Amino acid sequence: MASVSGSTIWRWLHQDAIRPWYHRSWIFPRDPDFAQKAGRLLDLYAREWEGKALKDDEFVISADEKTSVQARRRKHDTRPCRPRKAMRVEHEYWRCGAWAYIAALDVHHARVFGRCESQNGIAPFDRLVEQVMTRPPYNDARRVFWIVDNCSAHRGARAVQRLKDQYPHLNLIHAPVHASWLNQVEIYFSIVQRKVLSPNDFPSLDALAERLLDFQYYWESASKPFEWKFNRQDLAKLLAKLEKHAPV
Repeated sequence: MASVSGSTIWRWLHQDAIRPWYHRSWIFPRDPDFAQKAGRLLDLYAREWEGKALKDDEFVISADEKTSVQARRRKHDTRPCRPRKAMRVEHEYWRCGAWAYIAALDVHHARVFGRCESQNGIAPFDRLVEQVMTRPPYNDARRVFWIVDNCSAHRGARAVQRLKDQYPHLNLIHAPVHASWLNQVEIYFSIVQRKVLSPNDFPSLDALAERLLDFQYYWESASKPFEWKFNRQDLAKLLAKLEKHAPV
């Protein structure tokens, strides 16, 4: 009697044309000005603004918040990796609190500015802006463009005016709604998640903050600007493709 191994059956199913148990979440662009807002960001990444090249003393900052970064103290000491044995991390832990990690990335010079705040909000974000805008070369730059999402800490015309009143050469640029993938600081956050926060094993909030801030200096010393290749032409192709799935 013929028999088929479980691994063979799984391989057949995996190679099948239809796999209903697989799914991928997505958010359909609903911002009516998506193309125009996204295009502005892509121009800035290419060092352009309103059809003109940026000067050497003009800078582009990508900023956002990584909220609720927890410090978890494990109930047994983590065992380091050894030859042919992976690191072993205790499953149970004590919660030691959480930070809102707010960061700004100079996208063309690979500089990172970050701070750990007890909560997110207008005041913490403004402290990050002050941290950047009061130091060279940003304090006497011609213009500094800040790319942000639509979080309540920096949403809408009020935020634009608030920051312009404090720093006349600051231009706040909002990404389209639900378009965090266009904000380059999210790439940095993904690196932090992999290299700093995994596994999450910190004895205290202070230890977590120290690790986050120390990593900024290390990353700056070893990194280059991200090779951003997605441009306006790619955006037009993507939107044309999505148009086929637009709701009636």
